[in-house]
Amino acid sequence: MRLPISLKIFSITLALLVLMVVVTWLSVLNFRQLNNQVRALSDWYLPLQQQVASVEILIRQQMVHMERVMGALGAARPDADYIAQESTGFDMRGVNADQIVDSSLRMLGEAESDKTLQLDRVTLAVLGKQLPTIQTARQDFHRTFRLYLIEVEEGTPRSQKLVRDALLKEKDTVDVEIGKAIDTLNKLTQDTARQAKAEEERATALNWIVTAIATALGLLFAAFVTRSLVDPVKRLLGGTRAVEAGDLEVEIQVKTRDELATLAHSFNHMVDGLREKEHIRATFGQYVDPRIVQRVLEKKLSADGGERQTMSVFFSDLEGFTRLCEGLTPDMAVRFLNRYFALMSEGVRERQGIVDKYIGDSVMAFWGPPFTDPADHARLACLAALDQMARLDTFRAALPELFGVTHGLPVVNVRMGLASGEVTVGNIGSETTRGYTVIGDTVNLASRLEQANKFYGTRILVSEATRTLAGDSFAFREIDSLRVVGKLEPVKVHELLGLTSALNDAARAAVQAYETGLARYRAQDWGAAEAAFRECLSIMPGDRPAQVMLDRIAAFRQSPPEAEWDGVWVAGSK
Repeated sequence: MRLPISLKIFSITLALLVLMVVVTWLSVLNFRQLNNQVRALSDWYLPLQQQVASVEILIRQQMVHMERVMGALGAARPDADYIAQESTGFDMRGVNADQIVDSSLRMLGEAESDKTLQLDRVTLAVLGKQLPTIQTARQDFHRTFRLYLIEVEEGTPRSQKLVRDALLKEKDTVDVEIGKAIDTLNKLTQDTARQAKAEEERATALNWIVTAIATALGLLFAAFVTRSLVDPVKRLLGGTRAVEAGDLEVEIQVKTRDELATLAHSFNHMVDGLREKEHIRATFGQYVDPRIVQRVLEKKLSADGGERQTMSVFFSDLEGFTRLCEGLTPDMAVRFLNRYFALMSEGVRERQGIVDKYIGDSVMAFWGPPFTDPADHARLACLAALDQMARLDTFRAALPELFGVTHGLPVVNVRMGLASGEVTVGNIGSETTRGYTVIGDTVNLASRLEQANKFYGTRILVSEATRTLAGDSFAFREIDSLRVVGKLEPVKVHELLGLTSALNDAARAAVQAYETGLARYRAQDWGAAEAAFRECLSIMPGDRPAQVMLDRIAAFRQSPPEAEWDGVWVAGSK
């Protein structure tokens, strides 16, 4: 039977509309699943994670107060007001921690009664047991600390030692218990994020189908439909292209009440989910270098195993930070470190380096494949070290604003060590916690060189391999031949002075005099060596390495080295 063309068009249009309704309905179902995961994260899991993190911070602050009280009690003249102040701070942090734990337990109860969401109730039940354990361990730690103060006041050394040992043991117990809770919440949020990603991918696929149908409908029937239908299709298509280009701020505004409006609502819901996902990714990027995260996601870095690579490894450490912290509140110490780490990390990342970890006030970083060119890692590491030294001046200039005072500011100096060589690189750690890092003798050497600055009075020490690989664009001075702890073979140690083009004639003359003195020192020609080192000091007064060598020569004149002495100095400690 021959149908009128109008009926054919109507039949095709009706079929397309029915298909759109079905697919949109499936899309809405998928978005409900995605919404469940996102709401579980935003309403329960992330707030719980934030509260447990707050409990950890408060307990860490308690431990800082405890250490300060113990240090003050061990002083020759204990400051009673200071001890009372720190004890009060200890109590306040404990009360706050208990309040947050109680709040978290109430939140767990509310989550249990929330029937509108599909939650991981097994893991929440485990967390419900871990939180009281943390609270109990913290309260035991609190009571033991108070008992310790009583024992100190009563002057019973033996009991005081027993209570102190128990106090330190309970501190470790608190660390373990809160670590378990944090691991539980981390796994919970990561699992939920993965489930949300899977739901989002399914929803995205359906939305692309809807988009294709709507686009085809517009192209085939543009002459037969009204502008009110064409315009929403164009806006929806533009929105999908904007999201594809990375613009997650787009929002489709459709005023009609048809299937396209439902589609636009679903699309906006999808973009909201993508924004939340991007926020989570950006947050994780503060803890792990985004380049590592990206390569792991792209499966360009193996999750298991490691490989041997030639890299440059960097360590830096703030001079006298422990003493500096004694005069700062916990909050001020954290703000101080955060500002310092932000500036130092920028210097590393701008030179393509990877910040591996922060260890107290120390920074560990590395350069090498696949993040930098194999022939360029030593040069970039040296540039980063010099850049950090320059940024340190900016940091010092910001101290008055940071501390709110202009007088009595701390003296901030940093020591750096660089070593190049073969390392093992890969994802290293346990089944539950891993980090992409480097290990090996080169790493240990970089750490030892950073520490060797204390003895020589230098700021940046590098290994012989780093000096060779960095090239002639940098000015170095050979400081000594050193046998560090943990290595049998001696290494030549060089001081990084700056760019060769920036070195003035006086500095060049001082370097030449020092290296002449070093050659005569190794030949045990004490007189010539002493003359050269004194010439270096006359050009560069206060040069600490030259003074160290003069002191060494004076000692050797009193007690000459053995006949087979090779000119190598043995580092006495780490």
